[in-house]
Order: sequence, then C-alpha cells, then structure tokens
Amino acid sequence: MKKNREFYTVRGYQILNSENKLLTPSMEDYLEMIYRICKEQDYVRINQLAENLNVRPSSATKIVQKLNQLEMVDYERYGIIQLTKEGENIGSYLLKRHNIIEEFLKQLGIEETLLKETEMIEHHISFNTLQSIHILNEFLFNNPDVLQRYKNFKKEFRSNILC
Repeated sequence: MKKNREFYTVRGYQILNSENKLLTPSMEDYLEMIYRICKEQDYVRINQLAENLNVRPSSATKIVQKLNQLEMVDYERYGIIQLTKEGENIGSYLLKRHNIIEEFLKQLGIEETLLKETEMIEHHISFNTLQSIHILNEFLFNNPDVLQRYKNFKKEFRSNILC
C-alpha cells in the first residue's frame, strides 16, 4: 500500500509545528496575558497573572521562570514580571493573532463559545492562514453588504436544514 505523505493526525501536525516553535501553547497564553496586563501598568505580579489565567500561582511561577530563561521576561522570585523587548514583540503578535481569529469567528456568528474556539485555533494556525483570515476580516469590514448577505444566507440555510 502506498503511503500518503500529505496527511497527519492532529498530534502529528502539532509535532511538526513544534519543531519550529520556541514557545508551547501554554507559554504563548502566559506571554499574551503578561503583554495584555503590561500594556496597562508596565508590570505584573505572579498572583495577578495566575488570577487572570485561572491557574495556581505555583503553575504561573513555573511558566514565568521558563519565559525568563528564554529572555522573554525579566523576573526575580517574589518580584515583578516585566517584558523584555523580544517578549513585548512576541506578546504583541500573540495578541494580534488572538484578535484576528476572534474577529473572524464573530463574523461567522460564533458567540457562546467565542473565547474557547479562539484559544483552540490560535495555537495551531499557520502564519499564511492567519494572514488570509486577516485579509478576509478587512474585506468584510470594508464591504458590510457582503457580510449582511452572508448572515442572511446563513439564517435561511439554517432554517431550511431544520425542516
């Protein structure tokens, strides 16, 4: 039987992508949240970070220590967390990525599971796909008639399915 070299399991794609990535999805979430908070007040504390991510302070400390080793943040035990220049750049990108995907899902009419769906997608999307979604978001923003036609079609399509 001939092997198909184009398809992998989800885990297979994750392994392929992880070879080129410096940060794990969890580390990305932490860095994104640190960036969000630091935009408001220049630094964050472990307890504040843990509370915002709904994790224990001990878990937050472990990830922050790893980010510190990767020179994404400056952190000393029991001190404040501040972003390095590289951490700020990556954090900014991670927040933009999150916002692009969230906006796309909103355009599709996703409401109830918006944050969960955004989080699930953002860690496994390629840069090219993200860029295409961003372009589509901009197109829909600049062409509200097209978006309205989609919404009308979706509403009619759903009502016909349920019959």
